Amino acid sequence: MTKTLSRRGLFSCACHLGAAAFAAAAMPNLGLAASPSTKKTDLTADQALELLKEGNRLYKTDSPVRSVQGRDRRIEIALGQTPFCVLVSCSDSRVSPEILFGRGLGELFIVRNAGNTADTAALGSVEYAVSQLGVPLVLVMGHSRCGAVLAAADVVENNTVYPGSIGRMIEPIVPAVLSARGKPGDFIENCVRANVDRVVTRMRTASEPALLDPLKAGKLRIVGASYSLDTGVVDFFNEA
Repeated sequence: MTKTLSRRGLFSCACHLGAAAFAAAAMPNLGLAASPSTKKTDLTADQALELLKEGNRLYKTDSPVRSVQGRDRRIEIALGQTPFCVLVSCSDSRVSPEILFGRGLGELFIVRNAGNTADTAALGSVEYAVSQLGVPLVLVMGHSRCGAVLAAADVVENNTVYPGSIGRMIEPIVPAVLSARGKPGDFIENCVRANVDRVVTRMRTASEPALLDPLKAGKLRIVGASYSLDTGVVDFFNEA
């Protein structure tokens, strides 16, 4: 006896067929990323630093930048990343590292917080990128008129008290502000640079082997920088 499919049954069959067709179409893409990649960048610290400098030169002159992005790049790095720089920078919305340096997906391992400080989470992130991902360069970047630095200067100069976590967040910046007092030049800019220098020094003198060992072996560089909101220029310093 011939079985007659109801309208609901036909609809169900069509849905199953459509799902099967979709799964079959998706299978080749799954095959592209069958196993996680363990590849690491083959760039040296010097080469990585030069890429950042060149990217910023192109950015500040509005030159075309061919950053790697899009569907093909997303699939390429889906199961493995090969960043060439850890970039510790401020959370300020005007300071977007990939844009300032003309970089694309999977190239920068970015650690951002207000005031680009090196708390436990930031240091752990840096150590992970260096020890597990093989990143050869760490760039600590402040910027002009940084709100967190301004707040720390306000604490020092005016005894201002900030409530809750804001006060605790800017505590590590206060020593940098104190060290910048009385120096020639713009006070806040001096504070920004002093804050970067303190973070760089802290990382260079870390007791953890994740940073200390590659530093001693010459496989890692930790460099400071400051970004100008007005000119778009990143000034690199403390490159030793």
